[in-house]
Amino acid sequence: MALERAHEGVAEEPGELLARAKPLPRRLPVAGAPPELVPARMINEVLYCERLLYLEWAQGEFEDNVFTVEGRSVHRRADVAGGELPPRPAGAAGGPAEATPAAPAAAPPAPAQRRRASAKRADADDEAEEPAPYEARSVWLSSERLGITAKIDVVEGDASGRLVPIEYKRGRAPDVPGGAYLPERAQLCAHVLLLREHGYTCDEAAIYFAASRRRVSIAIDDALIATTHAAAARAREVTAAAAIPPPLVDSPKCNGCSLVGICLPDETNLLRRLDGEDLDAAVEAEKESSPLDAGGSEELEGPLEVDPWGLAGAAGAGAGSEDGDEQAGAELRRLHPARDDRLPVYVQEQGARIGLAGERLVITGRAGGQTEARLSNTSQVALLGNVQISTQAMRALLERGIPLCFLTYGGYYLGRATGLESRNVELRVAQHRAAADEAFCLSFARGVVVSKIKNARTLLRRNHAAPDAAVLSELDQLARKAAEAPSLPSLLGIEGTAARVYFGAFAGMLKGAGEARGEFDLEGRNRRPPRDPVNALLSLAYALLAKDLATTLGTVGLDPLLGFYHQPRFGRPALALDLMEEFRPIVADSVVVAAINNGVVAPDDFQRFGGAVALRPAGRKKFLQAYERRMDQLVTHPVFGYRISYRRVLEVQARLLARVLLGEVEAYPSFRTR
Repeated sequence: MALERAHEGVAEEPGELLARAKPLPRRLPVAGAPPELVPARMINEVLYCERLLYLEWAQGEFEDNVFTVEGRSVHRRADVAGGELPPRPAGAAGGPAEATPAAPAAAPPAPAQRRRASAKRADADDEAEEPAPYEARSVWLSSERLGITAKIDVVEGDASGRLVPIEYKRGRAPDVPGGAYLPERAQLCAHVLLLREHGYTCDEAAIYFAASRRRVSIAIDDALIATTHAAAARAREVTAAAAIPPPLVDSPKCNGCSLVGICLPDETNLLRRLDGEDLDAAVEAEKESSPLDAGGSEELEGPLEVDPWGLAGAAGAGAGSEDGDEQAGAELRRLHPARDDRLPVYVQEQGARIGLAGERLVITGRAGGQTEARLSNTSQVALLGNVQISTQAMRALLERGIPLCFLTYGGYYLGRATGLESRNVELRVAQHRAAADEAFCLSFARGVVVSKIKNARTLLRRNHAAPDAAVLSELDQLARKAAEAPSLPSLLGIEGTAARVYFGAFAGMLKGAGEARGEFDLEGRNRRPPRDPVNALLSLAYALLAKDLATTLGTVGLDPLLGFYHQPRFGRPALALDLMEEFRPIVADSVVVAAINNGVVAPDDFQRFGGAVALRPAGRKKFLQAYERRMDQLVTHPVFGYRISYRRVLEVQARLLARVLLGEVEAYPSFRTR
């Protein structure tokens, strides 16, 4: 079987792991020693994918998808603690273990209760069985001697002390020897070993596959026990190494993995190839050092889904830019959806109130009108100005990981409230170390400034009625100078010069005639406050982009306040401003040009007071809609070749920066359009 791993070779020496993993330029400290007790779930993960184990257990990463949500639904009843284990057989030695029943001891079920439980099991199983006199749900056991801990879904047994642990799984039962794949069987073996450690007799286990409505018996033999012990040791070893294992190469295991958007296996491997690494040799070395076959069509059976998102061939479909230009980037699998179907909620009416009603946000205006937004369909909530939100609504947002962003009435980004976004302390340590590395800061800053200048040049070339060749040439020269800037101050000077050249030609991208055209004239960039309508739109667009990047960086696990190009300053999201540089022209400036040229905003949508210009509420609403349309627009990634939305691009770029900081990729791959 493709997923089968011989028990003799599971454990490896630490040197073998580090030889296969890409060496980090800076060794990262582990946040304390690895936990002594390995969860049975991690025994499953280490046999399935060591990188997945490290992301979940060492870095604390997790993300839901349809399969994990379905799995929780299958576990609804099993997760409700109840029942009890039978008494230990007389003279049984439990060993140095700790048992934590999930519910207080209770009397054995009454005959009527046993008959009802038996009837339910008979509906689910192919063959009716005699009712078990003891049944306990959500039983948590630990053993210091074994170094294993587990929460067992259901344990059935009789008065003699003979028990059968049962694990609930979504999906169908695979037609493979042993009744299930090795990771699942090893997880059940850990349950059996824990029950034996507590003095019970346990010779077999079972998995209940919800989609098949079938219970499959799992035999426990010496080979499986040896594999389980070795897998637990390997899990501790991988975690203690403080080096994330390399991603799988073109593996079908990645299909349907909920952490694929965090792991970015194909993207990371492509960038490593571009850095000059021989991944083919690495794959061969991986096969030689590990008995686990890394390929094979058999892996697409059982718990894995074939192309779960319906993305087969999607990477090459329409492989051009949004304007029809050919892209030079490679094409690879897009293992995550192109866009997030959830929508942001903006509330700008002064005096409005946000409350909670069940699973819905209820926005009540000052005049009494109400608007509702389902929490499951909401990606973030942005409050502009004096908008009230109840404690209940705020708590619901925090519990579901939905950011709550605060902006001034004019759109200036103030900050956000969010729950515990990421537990990946290794990434934060790496970010702080990189921020103290002047060479890294300069290299990163060069890349984003060059991308900003080149993207600005591209926007002028595409949208200017008659682009001045001298302007385009000067921007090209400034981009080359930025790539060789000797210091951050000199880079700031080059960027400032490029901005003056670019905004000097910006008005040529605006269309219209007569008085309306004159209202949107631009004689350079000004702000705080903006003194003309175009600058008012630019300031609002930049504030929205900074808000989105700060939110994305926090979700990824990076500190938005600690930048590499923009130096830290009180309250300034410096890292968000860093990543924002290359997206200013192609997202924010592009929205402004399109909003003016397409008549989305008109001169009467602005108000003037004290020399400042700002959008009226109606005009701001139209501009917010234009901005969100742009963020939802699909674009071909210039490096990876697949099409994703601009909002998803922000997340991919932030996660690639995390891969750079952790040492997996040499340099940050800037986003440059043609």
